[in-house]
Amino acid sequence: MKRRAFTQGALAALTAAQFPSLARAQAIGTLKMMIPANPGGGWDSTGRALAAAMQSAKAVGSVQFENKGGAAGTLGLAQFINSAKGDPNALMMGGMVMVGGILLNKSPVDLSMVTPIARLTSEYEVIVVPASSPHKTLADLLAAYKANPGAVSWGGGSAGGTDHILAGMVVKAAGADATKVNYVPFKGGGEAVAAIVGGHVTAGVSGLSEFSEHIKGGRMRALGVSAPGRKEGILTLKEAGVDVVLGNWRGAFGGPGLSSAQRDGLVRAVKAGVDSPAWRDTLVKQGWDEAWLAGDAYKAFVDEDIKRIAAILDSLGMRK
Repeated sequence: MKRRAFTQGALAALTAAQFPSLARAQAIGTLKMMIPANPGGGWDSTGRALAAAMQSAKAVGSVQFENKGGAAGTLGLAQFINSAKGDPNALMMGGMVMVGGILLNKSPVDLSMVTPIARLTSEYEVIVVPASSPHKTLADLLAAYKANPGAVSWGGGSAGGTDHILAGMVVKAAGADATKVNYVPFKGGGEAVAAIVGGHVTAGVSGLSEFSEHIKGGRMRALGVSAPGRKEGILTLKEAGVDVVLGNWRGAFGGPGLSSAQRDGLVRAVKAGVDSPAWRDTLVKQGWDEAWLAGDAYKAFVDEDIKRIAAILDSLGMRK
């Protein structure tokens, strides 16, 4: 037996042992995919790529998408909680942005009300300015911030999300007051790109995949990436002068009140998608790192991340 075949067989056996009902799960006829953000952002691209991969693996037949943006995904979360209770054919995208948004907005709904299915990806963030910006380096941008914090606006995703947190962490690491960050949240990636390219905000923060084509096309200038090493030739934040590393995870959740068998069936369907060549191609194309974690282990991770993000928000003075 070849090593590759043995490894795949061992992984399949381990997965079956962890989730015994997976082997009995049937393909989903119609998957209902809630994307709690407007089109064009990270959750949207991840959700649609996952659905396509699940279809290519024949784990699902058709897919019904619904985009419901606003309040760091909590509007979509509330709708999903109400509509997907006990539904084994429904998935919602979520991640670190939603964790921060729930905490910052004191949301009446939270991730304890849904069923963690699987963590999918991790992506590093990039800080950009429009090509016409006078700020050639991150040091230039931070000097302007220190001189007049209110005059420097940072555009990104939802308030309290990864983009907002990174802006605060960078400012704090540079020795400036993070409580004065003038953050402008956008409901979708398309809105953020238009504002940044148009010069309506001083700087932009988002996942590298969302800005990559605009950086390569010369419409944005990248000042630093939040990875431990360079990505696409972009300086790390540490190389640019601030010692900050931050990754943004995304994952899938099922509705409230699922049985163990229903949860495991969704894990199986998602796992079939992420094991497909279509998903592998997407990871390469988008520059996402695989971060697979499923079931109880994923739930434990989410619980710990809520504590971690709460501590970061408090350290930055972002929670009132």
